Amino acid sequence: MQKLMKTLFTIAMLFVAGCTPLIDRGVKKPVIYFYPQETTEVDIKLTLAGEFIATYPKYNDGWKIVAEPDGTLRSLDGTKSYYCLFWEGTLSYKPDFSTGFVVKGSETEVFLEDALAKLGLNERERNEFIIYWLPQMQNNAYNLISFQSQNYTDHALLDITPKPDTVIRVMMAWRALKESIDIEPQELDGLERKGFTVVEWGGAEYTS
Repeated sequence: MQKLMKTLFTIAMLFVAGCTPLIDRGVKKPVIYFYPQETTEVDIKLTLAGEFIATYPKYNDGWKIVAEPDGTLRSLDGTKSYYCLFWEGTLSYKPDFSTGFVVKGSETEVFLEDALAKLGLNERERNEFIIYWLPQMQNNAYNLISFQSQNYTDHALLDITPKPDTVIRVMMAWRALKESIDIEPQELDGLERKGFTVVEWGGAEYTS
């Protein structure tokens, strides 16, 4: 009964405020790449304000891997290799759509190529991002897209030892639109990749 009352109270408050709640379909396919300057044993902790749905390799109490300069990751015993770490999960946070972009579905590919380059992803990382997300976005009339920064990273804390020189985390929040809307354009500021570099990308679709 208490849980029901809390749910009804939330719905009532949203109604009074004139807001439409956004439904989160989960943070999809965040992958993490590692580019050390020399072969390095790396310890990774990812603390979510939410829950993991899946991880690969298995997260357990963290990831411990050996990273090579070309991006190859190996298990500590050397029996398995990976090109990235993968996780999916749910996060208890509200996406920030105060700034962003409204993009025609048919123009999503070109938009993402440009935006992801500005955010610091290399060609391979951009390709993998687009291959995953484009099929879900290209046939929509429009897509509202906003790249989350501290709003996301505060709810998915990444602790890496040894500490990287450069950490790039790209999280795209988006929702399909039937019509275009006005929105303040988002400024996209990328980091220059220097030294030991770690890159993460992922996304989350929201519906109302």
